[in-house]
Amino acid sequence: MIQTYNSTLLDNAVAELAKLPGIGSKTALRLALHLLRRDVEEVTSLANAITIMRNNINYCKTCHNISEHEECKICSDRRRDKSIVCVVENIKDVIAIESTGEHRGVYHVLGGLISPLDAIGPSDLEIESLVNRIANENISEVILALSPTMEGDTTGFYIFRRLADTGIKISILARGVSVGNDLEYTDELTLGRSIHNRIPFSDTINC
Repeated sequence: MIQTYNSTLLDNAVAELAKLPGIGSKTALRLALHLLRRDVEEVTSLANAITIMRNNINYCKTCHNISEHEECKICSDRRRDKSIVCVVENIKDVIAIESTGEHRGVYHVLGGLISPLDAIGPSDLEIESLVNRIANENISEVILALSPTMEGDTTGFYIFRRLADTGIKISILARGVSVGNDLEYTDELTLGRSIHNRIPFSDTINC
């Protein structure tokens, strides 16, 4: 049954807010009523910020991180070590790793993980563009900073096999990150140490 609040306008606002991840109908109502109590200018500023963000943020042509230009701030930063590429699942992982201050290289955002149950295969991810970067850029190391889940391990192994003939160093995070945890929920200290103490991928498997 659809909940109504004696106002079609409020109903519509609550319905839209409830579409956000982690927001149920009660929380959506609470947010909508909060916005009603704010000044019109404040709510308009919020709406404009969201609209401008959606219309103007794109994806970096190199690493697929969010960017306001063709290339993101990290890729265009001359102080970053372009020879070390940290491969992550999504943009939230870039943010998490950047917060540690331990990685001074660049990134490559896959846009997901291989998951047969969800019908997500290698062709659905930015793996080919990673292979092309290895072929065309002066890259010496790839860090597979993927969540230690079945999907993360499967994706890491697939990439390792794809890059096996390139001769570059392939490493993974030290297992300070608990098995089964998503990277974005790992505390900064643990994640930072896991990057700093990364280990060769080949040490984790029987080739």
